[in-house]
Amino acid sequence: MKLRNTSCLFLILPLSLLTAVQLSAAANWPAPKVVPLMPANTAPNGPAIPSTPPVESAHPAPVALWPNGAPGSEARKDEPEQISYRQEPDIVFPIIFNIHNPSITPFLPAKGKATGAAVVIAPGGGHMFVTIDREGYDLAKWLADRGIAAFVLKYRLARDQSGEGTAYKTTVEPVADGLRAIRLVRSRAAEWGVNPNHIGILGFSAGGAPALGSALHFDEGKADAADPVERLSSRPDFQALVYAEVPRGEIEVPKNTPPAFFVVAFDDSPKAAPLANLFLKYKAANVATEVHIYNSGGHGFGVRTDRPQLSISSWPSRLVDWLGETGMLKK
Repeated sequence: MKLRNTSCLFLILPLSLLTAVQLSAAANWPAPKVVPLMPANTAPNGPAIPSTPPVESAHPAPVALWPNGAPGSEARKDEPEQISYRQEPDIVFPIIFNIHNPSITPFLPAKGKATGAAVVIAPGGGHMFVTIDREGYDLAKWLADRGIAAFVLKYRLARDQSGEGTAYKTTVEPVADGLRAIRLVRSRAAEWGVNPNHIGILGFSAGGAPALGSALHFDEGKADAADPVERLSSRPDFQALVYAEVPRGEIEVPKNTPPAFFVVAFDDSPKAAPLANLFLKYKAANVATEVHIYNSGGHGFGVRTDRPQLSISSWPSRLVDWLGETGMLKK
């Protein structure tokens, strides 16, 4: 187990650094519908809710995982996503839900910086919403600036807050979306400057469902599939679980499970012990795993920039160190 205490500076790219082409293309994807703040998303004595409507930070154009809609969700693929605020005791942030057309949003490094490594990022949100910025776009921009292509996954939500109702299950649709995202990135590896053998997946909190699910339930593709994307392997080349959800009960860890990187805070009681126990199962299966259990940080720290005094703020740099050590950053 490794624990380093090296400071980390998060550089979030300003709007001006996203190209006009990227912004124009993103505008063609339906904008989320703004909905009022829900009582369930408020906290007593929390920070003030902004007076301006919630918006996603600037991002490139999303790419639908399935061009004609996700299997079982085709009839709802044209419903607009919804956006609102969530207020927690010390932070307010935008959240996205009503996701029925799952997608990835690519953040690609400059060609001169590109390492060929890529990571699909699954934000958390209790399967009710996705925390789109600090567990999605913010990390993706940070990684891209360090030569790692990042693809933010909007996956289907089993407990979606929209009130529209879904039949999605935490162990089914999010996992299918994660597996498809890996295949899709692999299918466009040449276009996106990615090494098809250096594609991983990272999950925050509930995003552990697509991340861990992909790592444990991949397949090598179907050679006779009509959809060329489905002919490719869905196996991630690495996995990263950040205070991630771990299913209860017995978990079978195949011998060819991809190498793993775990991050959690000791004071995140619901997540620390399950991740520690998962490490023991990975160890028993001889799956190479690096684990960082930080003294403090709580749950949902993502890539917050407002707590530089906490050593946990350096975890993304430790992830990059690990990717270098495992050879994922070699061109």
